[in-house]
Amino acid sequence: MLIGILIVVFAFALAFANGANDNSKGVATLIGGGILSSKRAVLFAGLATLLGSVAAIWYGAELASKFKGKGIVDAAILSSALFPLCVAIASSTTVLLATRIGMPISTTHALVGSIIGIGLAGNGLNWNAVWSKFFYPLLAAPLTAVGVSIVAYAIFRKIRINMGITDQTCLCLGEVDHPVAINHDGTASFTETGLELTLDQKSNCVRRYEGDVFGIDAQAIVNRLHLLSAGAISFARGLNDTPKIAALLIGLSFLTDRNAVALVGAGILAGGLLMVRRVSQTMSSGITTMNDGQAFSANLTTAFLVIFASRWGLPVSTTHVTCGSLFGIGLLTKQGDSKVIGSIVLAWITTLPIAGVIGALCWVLFTR
Repeated sequence: MLIGILIVVFAFALAFANGANDNSKGVATLIGGGILSSKRAVLFAGLATLLGSVAAIWYGAELASKFKGKGIVDAAILSSALFPLCVAIASSTTVLLATRIGMPISTTHALVGSIIGIGLAGNGLNWNAVWSKFFYPLLAAPLTAVGVSIVAYAIFRKIRINMGITDQTCLCLGEVDHPVAINHDGTASFTETGLELTLDQKSNCVRRYEGDVFGIDAQAIVNRLHLLSAGAISFARGLNDTPKIAALLIGLSFLTDRNAVALVGAGILAGGLLMVRRVSQTMSSGITTMNDGQAFSANLTTAFLVIFASRWGLPVSTTHVTCGSLFGIGLLTKQGDSKVIGSIVLAWITTLPIAGVIGALCWVLFTR
């Protein structure tokens, strides 16, 4: 019973860490584009993710089964209650540390790394199953996202141009008044000195679409589509991540499968609302600057790929797909920040072995 309670505690901690690290990924472009404030965007993402978590009750069984570890580690390891406990401890610790430093990493990678580390420590790992069930989908997903986002934006851009909708940058030009004297009562007298044009950082330039579609302002349409696509990403993330974490709880005698999913969904929501600021800053503006059309293309790519993968039980990383889509846009526009992209890729590479080491240490300590 004690081990079961600890499993629940650390699984909830992993769900909380997942929400804290992942919640802003769906709405990063909304924050970066100024469509929603950070607080409203995070709340919107949290609610959409919660809907995805609810949907996972009916559509998450295939993913949950893969993260139970069956066929990946030996049955002797799986039969021990220490297996899900060590997975939960290792993966939650890894994701919480990354969130603390503001680095967007993959909960999926942390889970996979934990399972591999425990399997190696227990001399019971099936490498063929690791490659077929985990590595191939995880490697293919971000690369696919890069290519699809580039193609999607090219298509949408062509449609926009053919419809006569232009992409414009606004400049602020106004009259300037300067104080010329201070009065006895402390007030200042001003005189008009003419017009002033102020230059600013490129990232602060306001870009909007000029034109209309069937009498509706083009920019308003793009904003609504951008909002819907961001919500779709958050929904897809809840649908894809919830069953992976819930797999740690399924099988506990005092929890039904639905209660396990509900508990994970609540943890993801709590983390996404309470501890999301650092990763939000990296995702919203650190990778690349985008206009609304580019952001919509990246979001639509991510939502489509993650929902498709979830439907067919493919364990892709929402983080990697999201970043892959943003990388693709950055490559196309040549506005990607290579240093930020490099640090994120490095985090991807190190997540799995770090979680693996923690998982292996946990298994060795608990089974001595």
